[in-house]
Amino acid sequence: MFSDDEAVRRIGRAFEDLSLPAKEWTHAAHCAAATYILVERRDLVAERDMPGMIRRYNLAQGGRNTDTEGYHETLTQFYLVAIRKKLAGLDADAALHAKVNAVLSGPIGQSDFPLRYYRRETLWSAEARAAWRAPDLLPLEQLAV
Repeated sequence: MFSDDEAVRRIGRAFEDLSLPAKEWTHAAHCAAATYILVERRDLVAERDMPGMIRRYNLAQGGRNTDTEGYHETLTQFYLVAIRKKLAGLDADAALHAKVNAVLSGPIGQSDFPLRYYRRETLWSAEARAAWRAPDLLPLEQLAV
């Protein structure tokens, strides 16, 4: 959990400028960076801009973006939908770190969250990594965040 807004901004900015160490690119950091971009970077369209940002970050950290590793389109878009939905239910005036903590304290914070909506073979397919795939277990309309 985050103790202040600056801790969230540090992750968001370090992700953006490619300086966040790979060992710090955890599930919590992914969610914090996405929330930071959705809340504070109004000049960006997260659904459009984050794919390229994540791909660049992966390469800058020595990773690759292939059919089996690195950037994953379906996961990125799924989490953006989920985080947007969670944020819509929170007080708009809440502190940034409180918003991130609310995201992380619910289902979104659990690493197996997408598997409630996707079959494992669908989610980990090359097709889902390369392009958006709709959930095949529960529809997005039933997204519980």
